[in-house]
Amino acid sequence: MPVSRRTLLATMAAGSAAALARPAAAAAASPPGDVVGKISAGYQGWFACPGDGAPIGGWWHWSRDRFQPPSPANTTIVSWPDLTDLAHGYPTAYPNLGDGRPARLFSSYDQQTVDTHFGWMRQYGVDTAALQRFNPFGDEGPTRDAMAVKVRGAAEATGRKFYIMYDVTGWTNMQSELKTDWTMKMSAHTASPAYARQNGRPVVCIWGFGFNEPGRPFAPGPCLEVINWFKGQGCYVIGGVPTWWRAGINDSRPGFGEVYHAFHMISPWMVGRAASPADLDSYYANVNVGDYADCQAHGIDYQPCVLPGDLSSGHRRHGDYYWRSLYNMIRLGSQGLYVSMFDEFNEGNQIAKTAPTAASVPAGSGIRALDEDGTACSSDYYLRITADGGRMLKGQLALTATRPTAPVVGGGTGPDPTRDLAAGRPTAESGHTQVYGPGNAVDGNPGTYWESVNNAFPQWLQVDLGAATAVARVVLRLPPGWGQRTQTLRIEGSTDGAAFTTLAGAAGRAFDPATGNQATISCSGAPARHLRVTFTANTGWPAGQASSLEVYAA
Repeated sequence: MPVSRRTLLATMAAGSAAALARPAAAAAASPPGDVVGKISAGYQGWFACPGDGAPIGGWWHWSRDRFQPPSPANTTIVSWPDLTDLAHGYPTAYPNLGDGRPARLFSSYDQQTVDTHFGWMRQYGVDTAALQRFNPFGDEGPTRDAMAVKVRGAAEATGRKFYIMYDVTGWTNMQSELKTDWTMKMSAHTASPAYARQNGRPVVCIWGFGFNEPGRPFAPGPCLEVINWFKGQGCYVIGGVPTWWRAGINDSRPGFGEVYHAFHMISPWMVGRAASPADLDSYYANVNVGDYADCQAHGIDYQPCVLPGDLSSGHRRHGDYYWRSLYNMIRLGSQGLYVSMFDEFNEGNQIAKTAPTAASVPAGSGIRALDEDGTACSSDYYLRITADGGRMLKGQLALTATRPTAPVVGGGTGPDPTRDLAAGRPTAESGHTQVYGPGNAVDGNPGTYWESVNNAFPQWLQVDLGAATAVARVVLRLPPGWGQRTQTLRIEGSTDGAAFTTLAGAAGRAFDPATGNQATISCSGAPARHLRVTFTANTGWPAGQASSLEVYAA
């Protein structure tokens, strides 16, 4: 969101132990869909560079003066992206990185950038992207339109969902132009199988109604009319609302109660509100618990912000801040979570891969790397925390106040034997039938599955764990409603993807719906990065089948 960096609100009294207890369970207003029960993340997609072909031209969102290259004196960012996975970057006027490499930045307009970002979303369990859309009737409109097409293609290719999130900041003719933009342009994207739906309706978010800031001066009447218009178009409408929406104080103007209660889902803003895990606990007790109760009373889904913390202000505490944010909102009973944000390098609260050390940021720039508090963190650390948070939200990981993910893969606290190392990881296969590809076995959805080419044993399914790990056990699952069967299979591992050794010999493995339709297989404990399951028989169907392939460390 293009809001100014926020100072903390007045210090709040810490809640009592009783106030921090999880409230009594209440039925969700909506069943699981593409936002309920899911991890969503805000996607800006608003960075451009000269030479990338973007209609807007220049260094869009990298520089204050977009027609001059970004430098320490001409910048809008406070964090530095890690470009390791990108094919190329664009040279800047920043000093070289700490290790001597030229300081380059990416363009969101490059399809490869968007594809890579959505590939990360798939790998690390971000289910749905909220594509930010600001007033498209100005000079950035054509670029915004093109980004919607690029995001749609990337979402379709990676099995992610996306929806349009309108930000009304500075949008003078919002009431009429929102409708025109949706009718003439954005509604066409709902034809995509990747467009998010909830309760059978295409999802739209409107962010900014009721904020007590000059850039959003709209009265309650026009705001309510816009919400009802979108509902009349058959949309499921999310409201990005102020932190203090219920009370109508601080960041929220009074008189908007009817507006807020018209939304299908409410997502209060939290960036800049809390500087520490203790602050998050205070908001939990004094704001979030009441928000949740109000939403339940009005049949509204609750999708609070979860956030990694402002890296530039030293909030992150090597993951403890983000994990507390996730833990608090999940124990609350939230219907879904909104990660703020995926690629917000301007405000420093991005989860996308980020420079891990001073060697990866421009020398002398003062930009903090992920190890700024003295703890080494891999560039994907906040994506890995997101993956664990998603599993906790979905009941695949125990609810715990202690983060299960070490800051560096294979380091710190050591491998967690309760963490599924295969979740969201890249897969490979001998082949599959119809739409039952290998990614279905690591997507966390028990209803989707991999099925090999039929009548052609042997067949294999493989996952890349990202680093060599001593494998203690593998759990294979089939969809809950399937009938009993036995699959004959063996498990092999490799550190290089070429030479494989046996971790568990070939044997018949029973899958019985009466016991969860799963088979747990003990392995030798040998290290493996690439784990392969080879199927040679199946009494229930002439193919290898798995709805879940889980791998656990020794």
